[in-house]
Amino acid sequence: MTDTDVRPRPKKKGLTRRQKRRLSRGIQYVVFVAAVIAAAVSADWGRLQNQFAQGGIARQMWPDVLTLALRNTVLYTVSGFVLGLLLGLVIALMRLSSVGPYRWVAGIYIEVFRGLPALLIFVFIAVAVPLAFPGAEIPGGTYGKGALGLGLIGAAYMAETFRAGIQAVPKGQTEAARSLGFSPARAMVSIIIPQAFRIILPPLTNELIMLFKDSSLVLLLGVTLEERELSKFGRDLASTTANSTPILVAGLCYLLVTIPLGFVARRLEARAQEEIK
Repeated sequence: MTDTDVRPRPKKKGLTRRQKRRLSRGIQYVVFVAAVIAAAVSADWGRLQNQFAQGGIARQMWPDVLTLALRNTVLYTVSGFVLGLLLGLVIALMRLSSVGPYRWVAGIYIEVFRGLPALLIFVFIAVAVPLAFPGAEIPGGTYGKGALGLGLIGAAYMAETFRAGIQAVPKGQTEAARSLGFSPARAMVSIIIPQAFRIILPPLTNELIMLFKDSSLVLLLGVTLEERELSKFGRDLASTTANSTPILVAGLCYLLVTIPLGFVARRLEARAQEEIK
């Protein structure tokens, strides 16, 4: 063996994998900071403040923006969510039924109402329903129509959520209930649905957030001054004052509800993951 055989191999030149990752991360931070600085420097903050941040106009909205607009928005959302929850559960059970026509009707409903824009559903309720049923009135007036529109939209999504939750419950639960003498219907109501509901709580919270935002479409139903939700309330004042501050305030009120709900949804998802582990 010669001296050349035991001579140490020269180290490879260049960056290690860890160094490359650090360099890439550093470049991304630099690009992000540069983009933020460029946007901050180039924006006309004076014009933005004049158009969107007029304190006097914002004070004019108080307290009606909370006691009227936000209250109506929450009322539309909660009533639509409850209706969608009940209807979605029925449709999910129909989708899982062994009776063919039930499955077909449920499948058609889900595909149609998930495929149509929410705007068209509210237009249908405002225009087509009175033409199809002359003289018939939806209970609750505008509040009832708003709940119906949001409920029809939410039910299509909640039905699939319920179906996934029911199918996620271990089959052993059904077998154990049947061995104890439970009928299929009783086993579904007493054993399966409660467990499925616990599984689908996080996505249901996301559905609630979606309906809260879709409640802005209630304005298509022709609301009165006392029935206005946040979007209609903000747009009316923006038109009256020729300023966009009311729209910004309405947006902040939306965030006042959606951010805490989003936090709750993330906590529920994290808890569900911990229970799985």
